[in-house]
Amino acid sequence: MMNLLNLIITGVGGQGNVLASQILGQAAVKRGLCVTIGETFGLSQRGGAVMSHIRLCERGNYGPLIPPNMADVIVGLEPLETLRTVLEYGNEETVFIANSRPIHPLNVIAGDVEYPDPEWIRNILKKAGRRLYWLNATEKALDLGGPIMLNMIMLGALCALDHFPLTAEDIQGIIQTVFPASKLSANVKALEIGGNLIRSDEN
Repeated sequence: MMNLLNLIITGVGGQGNVLASQILGQAAVKRGLCVTIGETFGLSQRGGAVMSHIRLCERGNYGPLIPPNMADVIVGLEPLETLRTVLEYGNEETVFIANSRPIHPLNVIAGDVEYPDPEWIRNILKKAGRRLYWLNATEKALDLGGPIMLNMIMLGALCALDHFPLTAEDIQGIIQTVFPASKLSANVKALEIGGNLIRSDEN
């Protein structure tokens, strides 16, 4: 029997975080898994923090929010938002999949504060858990046609992890019902690219 898996997907508004968690949840249900999902939001505007708690198991009834320091996997669509999850939800066994491209919040753009050096963030994440995958996922998304492809690239990366209970094919089965036919091939390609980023093992 599969043990409970606690997953967090974190990012900022406009990155497709909520859609990714919904697709993942639907794929898990289709596989016969029990799923609970909780969403937490920062500022209710584009650029505000968004975090999805996803709890997967074969049998059980769990609350929608992951307890402190109990995340097994943290998928970060934005580096600083990934870092912000470490203290509250990370532990020495957490696996991080982090997109390396920052999105500067308004106070950084206005010059009120400085955005941390991404390499500094990378080093902290690398020491904070069991494994860090630091991916140039935004660059790959732009090559595919736009940053909106980022969430599918990160889902593809997640599904390529050893022992993760869902596959890219499971996700494909759901996105066929979510996206119009004209956008399906690009999203399938994004899943494939994400998986290849994990399998290339350059981190």
